[in-house]
Amino acid sequence: MSLHSQSAGYALLFSYAAFMVGITFLFARWRTWKSIEGFLVAGRNVPWWLNGPSIAASWIWAGALFVSVQMAYEKGLAGIFWFTFPNVIALGLFAIVGTKIRERFHSGFTLPEFILRTLDSRRVHKLILIPFFFGQLVAVAFNVVAGGAIVSFLTGIPLTTVMPILIIITLTYTMISGLEASIVTDFVQLVFIILGITIIVPWAIFSAGGPSAVATGLSGLHGTRDIFDPAIAFSFGLVSSIGLISQTLTDQQYWQRVFASKSKDLKRAFLFGAILFAIVPLGLSSLGFLAANQDLGIALPPETDMALIGIITIKNLIHVSVAAVYMVIMLSGLTSTIDSAMAATASLWVTDGAPYFTKKSMTGDPKIAIRQARFAMIGISMAGLALAYLAHSVAGFGLKQLFLISISVAASTSVPVLFVLYYNKVSERGVFWGVLLSLLIGMPLFIYANYINNEILIALASLSMITISGSFCYLARRK
Repeated sequence: MSLHSQSAGYALLFSYAAFMVGITFLFARWRTWKSIEGFLVAGRNVPWWLNGPSIAASWIWAGALFVSVQMAYEKGLAGIFWFTFPNVIALGLFAIVGTKIRERFHSGFTLPEFILRTLDSRRVHKLILIPFFFGQLVAVAFNVVAGGAIVSFLTGIPLTTVMPILIIITLTYTMISGLEASIVTDFVQLVFIILGITIIVPWAIFSAGGPSAVATGLSGLHGTRDIFDPAIAFSFGLVSSIGLISQTLTDQQYWQRVFASKSKDLKRAFLFGAILFAIVPLGLSSLGFLAANQDLGIALPPETDMALIGIITIKNLIHVSVAAVYMVIMLSGLTSTIDSAMAATASLWVTDGAPYFTKKSMTGDPKIAIRQARFAMIGISMAGLALAYLAHSVAGFGLKQLFLISISVAASTSVPVLFVLYYNKVSERGVFWGVLLSLLIGMPLFIYANYINNEILIALASLSMITISGSFCYLARRK
């Protein structure tokens, strides 16, 4: 399947890049982004109606675009429920915890900065930075691989060529005005995504014979419509719930939007974002249900990643020309997360990372701070691209495995974060050893479980990580 030629694919990529750069320049508040607060937190005055779509778009990464359809295809109603529900809860949770930290740390930039000031411990601060930076690294790599895969599949452009192109596109507009560029383009990208879904999904359903064709596939390949099926709820459901909720708590992308929001708009922004997000996986899940309808004869080509089942369904049911619309949906969702990861890394580096190397705060000189922020964007882009190439080269390591690792690495830190926010007896020692041992014991087990694709072991590994970190935080509390 292709967009008629590779040249058409390159033209679409170039047009998309030019449009996003143009939007960024058009809406850039030139005086604002030249300050530290402007570049890193968009001046702290983003209204809820703009922040909400940005929150949703940055959360609509390859998981919502690919894994949601795959889960509907494989596990039916239970699969899409256990994918969507934890995602919505995770974003909604920020309406509570985000308000809490803005009350206590109104002028902050990052959560690790808050933890450093609260516990007064450099070793905890350095340790916490590991999952925070790693989360952004995986976000870039995951979405570059996913975006490259879909563009390559649709256009015939080699994956190894597409991946650096996606990095260059996103880096170009994000470096202009930092978080502001991310938020403005997120709004436009979300509009593209929702409009695209309203075109493609009804068209596919109509071509398949109507809603009855969707209903026939509601059981997925797994063969059950019970959303509380223990086999799915304990394995995929438990891992998704722990991982997704943990990920938001340890993802600077969302703390950055907490600090960027108007204080009075913070709750509305995250609740609005959660609702907007839910539209995407729920809408796209119909493609997975259609693919699971055996009467339609939709099948994956040999050696094709199951995460591409959505585009295979479109190929079978709709004219190939619609591939361009689907490609814009994918590009919008994936680049919105990549640019958010770049902006988040810039904030982490300037506020928390660089001072350890320069031995002085970066917040004193705006020019130096913004230069360091752009340096961090380039650095995470190159590291993410390297990880993307590595993931592409490892046999049997697909988008699903990278997705599960990305949402679960945060499990070692999420419970200590809640302790720091809500438990006044939390100790430096408890947080340090809780996070460290959770990483040293739980993460190797989790990576191994993903490598052998054992869902029960994956669930146990996730539980072990939050249990270890939480237990140490409580047992080593201050008297």
